[in-house]
Amino acid sequence: MDHHRVGISGLATYLPPYRVDLSNWCDWTGNSKEKINYVIGSGFRILGPNQSIYTMAANAVLQLIESYDINPSDIAYLALGTESSTDNSTGSVIIKGMINDELIKRKIDPISVNCEVPEFKQACLSGIYAVKNAIRFIKSDAPKSRAIVVCSDIALYQMGTSGEPTQGSGAAAILIESNPKIAEVHTNISGSASNYRLIDFRKPIHHRAKNSHKHSDLNLELPIYNGKYSATCYIDETINALADMCQKRNLNTAQHLRQIPALFMHRPFHRMPINAFTIIYLYALSIGNSDDLDELSGYANIADVNHHDLFQELQQRPNISEYPLIGKINYEPLPLTQIVAKTCQKEKNFQDLILHKLDFGSELTKEMGNIYSGSVFGWLAAGLEDAIANNIDWTHKEALLFGYGSGDAAEVIPISFVDDWQTAASKVKFSQSFGDCYNLSYSQYTDLRSDKKLNGIDHKLNKQFVVKKIGTEERDDFQDAGIEYYEYLN
Repeated sequence: MDHHRVGISGLATYLPPYRVDLSNWCDWTGNSKEKINYVIGSGFRILGPNQSIYTMAANAVLQLIESYDINPSDIAYLALGTESSTDNSTGSVIIKGMINDELIKRKIDPISVNCEVPEFKQACLSGIYAVKNAIRFIKSDAPKSRAIVVCSDIALYQMGTSGEPTQGSGAAAILIESNPKIAEVHTNISGSASNYRLIDFRKPIHHRAKNSHKHSDLNLELPIYNGKYSATCYIDETINALADMCQKRNLNTAQHLRQIPALFMHRPFHRMPINAFTIIYLYALSIGNSDDLDELSGYANIADVNHHDLFQELQQRPNISEYPLIGKINYEPLPLTQIVAKTCQKEKNFQDLILHKLDFGSELTKEMGNIYSGSVFGWLAAGLEDAIANNIDWTHKEALLFGYGSGDAAEVIPISFVDDWQTAASKVKFSQSFGDCYNLSYSQYTDLRSDKKLNGIDHKLNKQFVVKKIGTEERDDFQDAGIEYYEYLN
């Protein structure tokens, strides 16, 4: 039987134009510009008053259809990955409706009435889960059809908290089909892990509805989170997922991580994947062969840490699911590993051999902010653009997608680049998503964020979907209260 190849053939991204420059944000808040740029990034976008996760998603999907000249009637599966739903009943069919209205106006065949329209939720992992299911759909149900996954999210945190500069909003759409044009996605040998973590990051809607800060409906988006613990969970679960993948494939983990040219991770902010991957690699060395263990000892010596103690710590990782129950929420489970990791990151050899795999597109994504479910795909889009610009050829090479969703679950998925991947990847044009840009003043930022008010912002949206109005009726004979009506601005 022939190997049925299914994977990614296209990507498109959308970011709203309303931008917070993190250098300006530091002036407003008294934070260090150097530190924020090094740790977090350079900017993020927030939604306008007539935008929603559904309009962002529709904008990304329409751009994907246009960029890749997709016949919409070939789309048999349209999935939404999000943790920012504003409707507890319906999801991607809303996006399908918007797209079809515009296609019919353009006299183009719409997406079929027979198209499946699921929505996926598991924090920032929802998009990865949606992609895995789209791959399965094409493989098992409809090999000749096409699938689109769109991730659309808003990341908001209370103003004045450590999370505030890590905000963002945006959408990423991914085209999945047989005989992919960019990369085959190997779900059958991917690694999975999940554990219930109680309070690393949650969005209890009832609590927020009853205890809204000020009076914006966006406050429903504010998470309950414990930042230090969340970072600990991210690292722990990603290690578990990677171990699962390597076990399935009978790989030496460290050797495999050294061989692959690139990897793309969920990125809540710039430094998080760098720190996580450093620790992941140190863990891989601890379960490796004698050469791997020698390499680990070398790093321990440079950091002036006892290598036996470091090895023990990595081998006996604690059960961090218990931490909230035993009062260790801000406890560092791998203190020696953290010391060694910081030292490694300053070593030129380590940067060139290991951290270099995270370089592709990483500067571009410093401008993206955290777009939750779309973050890993935004980074992949940026990496493709970067690789093409620098004539990097990944043909028949493997990259890894590391997905993570707080609460908590992780996936590590191998993808392999196909012949002539550059042709389809050159249409991604991630950097063009930043082209429509309006830099907000402090008062414009706070008004838009807290009250959804434009406050003198003179910026016209065009060539995109917006919320035209929101229904208000709740009578016995007719109801549309809270329902968004959409239009496409030409």
